[in-house]
Amino acid sequence: MDVNLLPENPEGSNTANGTTTSETFRYLGDPLFLACLALYFLNRWVVKGYVPNDFSQSHFNDLICIPFWVPIMVWSMRKLGLRSSDYPPSAIEILVPLFVWTVLFEMVIPFLPSFRGLATADPFDVQWYCLGALIASINWNRRHNREALE
Repeated sequence: MDVNLLPENPEGSNTANGTTTSETFRYLGDPLFLACLALYFLNRWVVKGYVPNDFSQSHFNDLICIPFWVPIMVWSMRKLGLRSSDYPPSAIEILVPLFVWTVLFEMVIPFLPSFRGLATADPFDVQWYCLGALIASINWNRRHNREALE
């Protein structure tokens, strides 16, 4: 199985000389994804231990959830042939996981007997998921639109 982390050479996303055009979403090489990955470990290993606060303890992972998981999801979809382009994630590719994760992690899992005491339904988590999704969408589309103008 090909595990190339960056886009392959689909029609319209790479030029003949191998340079990337503005349509290409970098998937697991996306700067926002990489920033979320680095910030997750910084929060886990430094901030929570040395500068504990309510946001880093309870909400930071909710904020980076969509910008972290959506690139992994669309990369997997591309590799499985379920996604035909290398454009940035569409609104539906952002909203579906936002809805599914909200229902699962805030309405279902906290009430399963095997997760009692391990998961808590917190309506404020949903606002952080939504803010992360909004930031990611603006970032991915702003960068895509800016590159298209150059």
